[in-house]
Amino acid sequence: MPGMRSGTALLRCCAVLGQAPCSSATSLVACSAPATRAYFSGALPGPCRSHVAAREPVVSRAWGELRGLQGCQTRRLAAKALHGSENGDASASGHGSSSPAAAATPADSITSTSEVESERHAEERRQRSPGPQTHLGPEWPKKGYGSAPPPLPTDHPAWIGELLPATPVPSKYGVFCNRALNMKQIKAAGFDMDYTLAQYRPESFEGLAHTETVDKLVRVFKYPEELRVLTFSSDYMSKGLIIDKQRGNMLKVDRHRYVKIAYHGFTQLGNDVRKGTYNSEHFSGSFDEPDYAMVDTLFSLAEAYLFMQLVEMKDSGRHASVSAKTYADVYRDLRTAVDMCHRDGSLKKAVATNPEKFIHYDPLLPQVLKSYRTNGRKVFLATNSLWDYTHVVMNYLLLGKSGSSKSLEWLSYFDLVMVGCGKPAFFQGRGQLFSVDVRTGHLMNTDNGAPTVPLEDPRLVDVVRALPTASMDPDLPSHWAPVYQGGCYKDLHRMMGVTSGDEVLYVGDHIYGDIVKSKKSVGWRTMLVAPELAVELSMREKSKGVHQELRLLRSHRDLIDDEIQRYESALKQDSMPSDPDTYAKNMALLAELRLRRDSLKSRHSHLLAHHHQSFHPVWGQLLKTGHQNSRFAHQMERYACLYTSHVSNLAFVSPDKSYMGRMDLMAHEFEDFAEDNFAR
Repeated sequence: MPGMRSGTALLRCCAVLGQAPCSSATSLVACSAPATRAYFSGALPGPCRSHVAAREPVVSRAWGELRGLQGCQTRRLAAKALHGSENGDASASGHGSSSPAAAATPADSITSTSEVESERHAEERRQRSPGPQTHLGPEWPKKGYGSAPPPLPTDHPAWIGELLPATPVPSKYGVFCNRALNMKQIKAAGFDMDYTLAQYRPESFEGLAHTETVDKLVRVFKYPEELRVLTFSSDYMSKGLIIDKQRGNMLKVDRHRYVKIAYHGFTQLGNDVRKGTYNSEHFSGSFDEPDYAMVDTLFSLAEAYLFMQLVEMKDSGRHASVSAKTYADVYRDLRTAVDMCHRDGSLKKAVATNPEKFIHYDPLLPQVLKSYRTNGRKVFLATNSLWDYTHVVMNYLLLGKSGSSKSLEWLSYFDLVMVGCGKPAFFQGRGQLFSVDVRTGHLMNTDNGAPTVPLEDPRLVDVVRALPTASMDPDLPSHWAPVYQGGCYKDLHRMMGVTSGDEVLYVGDHIYGDIVKSKKSVGWRTMLVAPELAVELSMREKSKGVHQELRLLRSHRDLIDDEIQRYESALKQDSMPSDPDTYAKNMALLAELRLRRDSLKSRHSHLLAHHHQSFHPVWGQLLKTGHQNSRFAHQMERYACLYTSHVSNLAFVSPDKSYMGRMDLMAHEFEDFAEDNFAR
């Protein structure tokens, strides 16, 4: 067995140094690799040799992983990640020279350009771009961020459509669990409307919001007419970004509040500027109002994009009236113009006229709502939209009706409808609760939800009865939902018959207004809807091999870092041989290790950047910044019990399902878990 252990140690040493193992695996001194011969001939005695034996299992696992990679292409790439390119091998063996930049350039197409070439290509893309309207360049394929349509009934069998055997749900239609949730303990399931039940088409709806906001900036705030020529690129922005109002910057932040990507207008900030501004000891790390604004919902994408365009206009200096404003002034004008679009009804009137142009039709929604009521859940709608707009949208979604054909039949899908909720204040203070006359839209006062009658009305009201659980209109079927405006969560609890927040599941899209506040203030169970997941999960399925390669690159870079530090420590010892030949040999070996480390670091950086850009060329993956979870992902993981791409994905799982939370892993547990998954 000593010979076997020695052979493993030799294999490890050769692997770390980028050498092929020699033919005599049990003869250490006879090894033909120069670096290995220097290591074991006494030049670096003591702790370095014992370190080899201590770390043997780690490198053996690494070689096992390399042998187990699926597919010739992945094996070749992983081997290059460990050994370097052919030129790099020649250099390591003393048969040529190569710089770290050259060694870091793989022959394969995955991130094969150097940093200089990448910058040159980026500049060429900027020059080819037709101006500030697109920015992504003509070669960027439309990914459909935010506009992924809901699943169709033919995409996957409904949960009762195929009893045996159970059909695995494709990941893009999955419902994912952060915190264990047994649906049998849920008495009431509630839904937001905008961007939750109703998925808007960003190229049309956000495009209209962009156009209407520009119109108000020009007419009301006297911005230049030139602003009207700007167009909206629905795929450029990403949810989860942060607007720096004071500096005119757009930021992507990781879960540690470290700014990883920063743009001023449409120009990316260099690393030194970004780190000096946001990642130094002078920065508080707080991204709160009034200096910052969150891009928390898909409706904010047009606003964020227009802000970047306005920053470009201000910096150009072509218009003194705009250049004289601060970035905060520009954002305040923009925010006011957006609010005006909501108040004047310009957006809602367009949707009411032609809802199919602005909203994805979702044929599975009626089935989801019916199945929840059939299985004993009370179902409610809680939206900030008012009755007139809610009536338009829900008619289209549940009945396929619009215009004069609208009806009140959609109320039969709910036990309660609350409009004009005013979230997130709905989860904190107490608002006035009004009953809505669904035929006229008029509001009527209530006493804790019970109807009140004006003095001149001869009718009497039973003031003893509790809040109604059926329509207050005697001409409507009793099983149709009553409609209220305002109020607060306490009113909803009484009407739904729940006694604690954990008996309610609320489904929404706004990470703060729907998810964080309902979880922290009321204790509701929560589900976040993020349609971008459908796009990202589909792309992730195609890049599993990249994740494995990135993990190997990091692992082997860490091994070489350890070796370098061991060598540097050993060279400082007084007992080291001081003759020139031994010293030169050790310094050459140390330089070789540093070259190999730089090569792996460069390969890893290029591959990671290419991987993120395959999801989005500017902002990368929605839920990641580098290897870390993004700030948006951190909030999702912390406050959303469940998350999915569309509400209609619930059609593929039982309303009584017991969702199991994922296993928490600490750093010391992650390596073994990753290896188990890798082996599978």
